[in-house]
Amino acid sequence: MTLERLAALQWLALAVVLAWLVYLLGPILTPFVAATILAYICNPWVNRLCACKLPRVLATLLVMAVLLGMFTLLVLIMLPLLKKEFDLLMASLPALLETLRNKMLPYVRQHFGMTLQWDSTALKDLLIDNWQGASSGAARVLPWLGGGGAALLAMLVNAVLIPVVLFYLLCDWPLLLARIEQVIPRRWHAKALEIAGEVDGILAEFLHGQIAVMLLMSAFYALGLWLAGLEFALPIGVVAGMLVFVPYLGMAAGLALSTLAALTQFGQFTGVLLVWAVFGAGQILEGMVVTPWLVGNRIGLHPLAVIFALLAFGQLFGFFGVLLALPLSAVLLVGLRHATAWYLNSSLYRD
Repeated sequence: MTLERLAALQWLALAVVLAWLVYLLGPILTPFVAATILAYICNPWVNRLCACKLPRVLATLLVMAVLLGMFTLLVLIMLPLLKKEFDLLMASLPALLETLRNKMLPYVRQHFGMTLQWDSTALKDLLIDNWQGASSGAARVLPWLGGGGAALLAMLVNAVLIPVVLFYLLCDWPLLLARIEQVIPRRWHAKALEIAGEVDGILAEFLHGQIAVMLLMSAFYALGLWLAGLEFALPIGVVAGMLVFVPYLGMAAGLALSTLAALTQFGQFTGVLLVWAVFGAGQILEGMVVTPWLVGNRIGLHPLAVIFALLAFGQLFGFFGVLLALPLSAVLLVGLRHATAWYLNSSLYRD
């Protein structure tokens, strides 16, 4: 066996071991993966502040403060809006129940031949009691902690770890890149830097495209909900559009908020159907047109490849697979380009 083949086998064995370790450590990698993604996104901002003669630690703290402010602003928009909608829902609950009773009972009697007993007062009292009891439900939460305490603890640990890991990554980002560069074998050094530069450029284009998707979908949801006559069209549309970078979160949050608003505002279920139609159209538009157009074209992926990547990575890796489908596909595309160029220049193809 030649030395080159032996070295190749060693690198292959190392890759297999690393993949096995990643698989074993998967449950605890979430905060580190999330912090690494945030560090990659925020590093250019830190570099710009450092170019203005700021110490890197101070630049890191300023960028993290901006991130915290954006997250706080989003929470301050959503929570009061959600509370107001729930209060309005409770206030209009008797009218909603009476409307539902007047329309549903004759429909069931006419089409199914069934006579249902409907006590609007008892149902209203039951819902109100449960709503009021939610604020003082410590006794109900404590038994749940016995089964769900581990999940809750994991969430708290992740909430603490992500900012800590992000701080150290941003502070040491240039040093980490330099150390990674040092361990690259010299014969592969130039090619590795070339591939890394291409990957970095494609990921930058992905981020720019994703920002464009967020802005466009915010405008679409706000305009669609306004045309549907919803009172809270602008804040709900902006929240739904800004959250589209997390798969399904934008649609789920916007749909929940707009449905509550529609139930309290419209006297008929037709208004709720209009709101649902806006989000259904938005989901189709985002997945089939906007993302393939604004993101796929920027990173060099065909629209069909974008749709396939979202479905395939989601099937293989779940939520994080959908979240990372497009950037990982872009990285694989760069590797495929170089592998194709090597194959076309190899004796295997020429001979």
